[in-house]
Amino acid sequence: MKTKIIILLTIYFQLCAFNLLAQVPSPAPQQKGAVLLQNGIAHLGNGEIIENAVIGFENGKITLVADARVVKIDPSSYDTIINIEGKHVYPGIIAPNSTLGLTEIDAVRATQDNDETGILNPHVRSIIAYNTESNITTTVRFNGVLMGQITPRGGLISGTSSIVQFDAWNWEDAIYKEDDGIHINWPNMYQRWGGKENKEYDNTKKELNDFFENAKVYCKVANHAEINIRFESVRGLFDSSKKLFIHTDYIKEITEAITFVKKFDLKNVVLVGAYDAWMIAELLKENNISVILKRVHSLPERQEEDVYLPYKMPKILFDAGILFCLENAGDMEAMNTRNLPFYAGTAAAYGLTKEQALQSITLNTAKILGIDQTCGSLEIGKDATLFISTGDALDMKTNNVELAFIQGRKIDLSSRQKNLYEKYSKKYKQQQ
Repeated sequence: MKTKIIILLTIYFQLCAFNLLAQVPSPAPQQKGAVLLQNGIAHLGNGEIIENAVIGFENGKITLVADARVVKIDPSSYDTIINIEGKHVYPGIIAPNSTLGLTEIDAVRATQDNDETGILNPHVRSIIAYNTESNITTTVRFNGVLMGQITPRGGLISGTSSIVQFDAWNWEDAIYKEDDGIHINWPNMYQRWGGKENKEYDNTKKELNDFFENAKVYCKVANHAEINIRFESVRGLFDSSKKLFIHTDYIKEITEAITFVKKFDLKNVVLVGAYDAWMIAELLKENNISVILKRVHSLPERQEEDVYLPYKMPKILFDAGILFCLENAGDMEAMNTRNLPFYAGTAAAYGLTKEQALQSITLNTAKILGIDQTCGSLEIGKDATLFISTGDALDMKTNNVELAFIQGRKIDLSSRQKNLYEKYSKKYKQQQ
């Protein structure tokens, strides 16, 4: 017992020391005055590029997006003018299906809050566990990832996700779209390793089916004397005010999930992972189902498959007319969220154009999450959530984010990693 107590105390004090060494920058104040970005190369996120652009924003909203060569600008209309000649401007990257802020250190269980006990948890809201003080958040911002869908894990029904922006004092301030969707982990027909049949598949599917049948009957009545919080939490699925995210990879499970969706007449449906989606693209298109595509920096699932298949999937889905975006779920997913732009870069190397690849982490993601009216691209009236890179943001060699704004606020791009880099760069430079 004494040994266990000593170990726990050691871990606790190590975590305290870690947090003291790495303070998260304070959130930026609200935008004051109008800002103009001049002469940059604007990648609008909708497939268009303006080679010599002017972008203006005020009160957190974009007020001007134009070609500097054809529009007249009154400098006195802007309080701050920033010359970004030769640099690239992008809409903020959005990370879907993320546990960022719910987990800090994968090897330390006490820093993880992404999974509840039980298997039917539609009422569990990830947002109230979201930690704005996560040190990981600062490391993803300096690669241009400025927003995310914070998603629970575990169980048959994991719970409810919410969309946040990555510059806030607390989870209430961070909310961009609260309780946007319910997440289901569709059961596997076969065991992941060995390929043996999952004998509990039918029973698990029946349990899910029974829950939705009871919930649908419950939700036909607007008000109940006795409230069932589980059924209340899925009411939005039946009136289409919430999205249903079904996490599944393989063709047999995907087709059964679509049958399930049609049975309950669920309209706003998104497949998450969907490794085999390319095989049944016509069925997905017919049922208006979009895809959050599994991490492209992966090996193929089957020995007989093309080793480059994961890299080619974005192009295959694009050609099939499927609305898709890229995600990062998997091993070390929170810290690897910063690699989202490079996943898009790989997709560009294997068939997509650079602007199509950019859409897969900006506007497409916004469309799938239902927030494209206010973010996801550089367009007048949308939020001024954007960043400036000296090089190509989708290329890991040249990505270098110098400035970033979230809803017009100029955010602090410092982080523990950057501070350590500068610290030891100075040390070894002095020694030379």
